[in-house]
Amino acid sequence: MTSRAVATGFALIAMFLCVSASARPVSYTGGWTVIETSNRASTAGLLHYTAAYNLSIGARYEWQRGSDTRLKAIQPTFLAKRWFGKDYQGNLYLTGGFGKANRGVDGSSISETASFAGVMADWETRSLFVSYEGRQLNLGKFGNQTMHAARLGWAPYEGDTGALHTWLMLEVDHRKHFDKTTSITPLLRFFKGPALLEIGYNLSDSSPLFNFTYRF
Repeated sequence: MTSRAVATGFALIAMFLCVSASARPVSYTGGWTVIETSNRASTAGLLHYTAAYNLSIGARYEWQRGSDTRLKAIQPTFLAKRWFGKDYQGNLYLTGGFGKANRGVDGSSISETASFAGVMADWETRSLFVSYEGRQLNLGKFGNQTMHAARLGWAPYEGDTGALHTWLMLEVDHRKHFDKTTSITPLLRFFKGPALLEIGYNLSDSSPLFNFTYRF
């Protein structure tokens, strides 16, 4: 193998790691990903394994702080479609989950079967980003919840492969079970290699946003 081929191989690996740091729910085959999210509604953790190029399977734990509801579920995610262009990429994901929800009521814990279904889509270039996420959550007698969230992002500079990438983003979400159904969150996204960090602040509910993703 020539030195040029080796260099090309390392460059491709580095490029792959850089791209894979985006907060996507399906990684490379055989890879593990840990995802932490915290927003105005809940704090959640997801550990998933990518079994195929278009399928990941993970364990999800979610704490809905307002109602003190704790959800434990198995979450598969399917990459339904991916588009490539000269300077853009798009993805469409279908996801769902099944498990148990627990809520403390009058000093005791009540358990309900829980399930959810969702869709995620994104489109991006090296400087523009657009995404949408929707989820329908069924918590049995605890009630149903619907969430819609859309993002628009802009990168102030186009970072080189392996460098720190920075995005300025604005997220709008709608949760009809909240008093303030619609909220706006400006945020910063940073990623480098297999790590991604998002920090923001919800202007409507005066609550922080903190998301972290790491692939290994």
